[in-house]
Amino acid sequence: MAQSLYFPLHLIALCSISECVQRQYHFINENKNWTEAQRYCREKYTDLATVDNMNDLIQLKKSANNEGVQNIWIGLQRTGVYKWYWSSGDPALFLNWASGEPAGSEECAVMRNGQWIVWLCSNVSFFICNNTSTGLVFVNQSMTWREAQSYCRQNHIDLVSVRNQNENQQLEKFINDRNSSGSAVWIGLFRDTWQWLDQSNSSFRYWYPGEPNNYGGHEDCAVIGKNTQRGWADVPCDSRQIPFVCHEDKLIVIQQNLSWSEALRYCRQNHVDLVSVQSVEMQRRVMNVVKLASTEAVWLGLHHYCSMNMWLWVSGDMVCYQNWAPGNGSTPENCKLENRKGAVQSGGNQTWISLPESHRLNFICTNY
Repeated sequence: MAQSLYFPLHLIALCSISECVQRQYHFINENKNWTEAQRYCREKYTDLATVDNMNDLIQLKKSANNEGVQNIWIGLQRTGVYKWYWSSGDPALFLNWASGEPAGSEECAVMRNGQWIVWLCSNVSFFICNNTSTGLVFVNQSMTWREAQSYCRQNHIDLVSVRNQNENQQLEKFINDRNSSGSAVWIGLFRDTWQWLDQSNSSFRYWYPGEPNNYGGHEDCAVIGKNTQRGWADVPCDSRQIPFVCHEDKLIVIQQNLSWSEALRYCRQNHVDLVSVQSVEMQRRVMNVVKLASTEAVWLGLHHYCSMNMWLWVSGDMVCYQNWAPGNGSTPENCKLENRKGAVQSGGNQTWISLPESHRLNFICTNY
């Protein structure tokens, strides 16, 4: 039985920074209004397309690269609730507003003297980009927030994100060393009322310059525009019939209560495997789907080898990225008597916990 459940140890790989995309896009060359397109995607796949990052966007563009096609529906819709996001697609969990901020209805943010202030997105300012090779990049060209975002995405990675106080202090010093005038500088923080249909937390946006403009006051759905960059635009939801893109999630929450070994067997018989979470991006995707679970925790493909004193993924990979809840992730005291497996909490901070494999929980299969 052990050979059928566990990956051979000689296939254990070193930590890798690469990871396969966990969402597949399907271009549907049929003309439907937004409601009809949504219904079609939910019946055939998962939903109208959600985009988490630039890699997703590249795959989306490839799927929709059809001659003669103009506007194309995606699964982004305007709501009545404003939320703060980072341009990179990450949720804004850490905030460092100046006293009295955020004030007014402005939708973009700058940094001045280490604190954040809301500004009109149409104002112009210097800005900071992220670059995987060189780190932070100070751009001393005056642009609007959207222009700065486009510049960073074309020449680097994206407008800078700030995840904690330490990063905020590093960014403040970086700006002070290069910006002698002390003027405000764009960061990647913005707010809007748009939400993905599948309730994804992704804040990624790829609006064409000047969009969304809510022309006429009722443009509540998003399309891939017919412009050369395929930037997005807002349009009325049911006023036209156009093609659309669906997405198919590679992560599936199974709402059956099984032991860890039973869950592993189920995934390998019906899908591919129990999910391995090897990066922040994959954890974010797990967080998006685990809220569908009916148990307080959900099995992952994470198990502890007592003889080796280490945790491993069933894929054969070492546990490089870690998201353990406090007090979890170490070697269990009674590991020789009780097999321990890893699960993700379906509520709260959705961190990982160690549980006896006999517990019966929902679980996440991967179709990759």
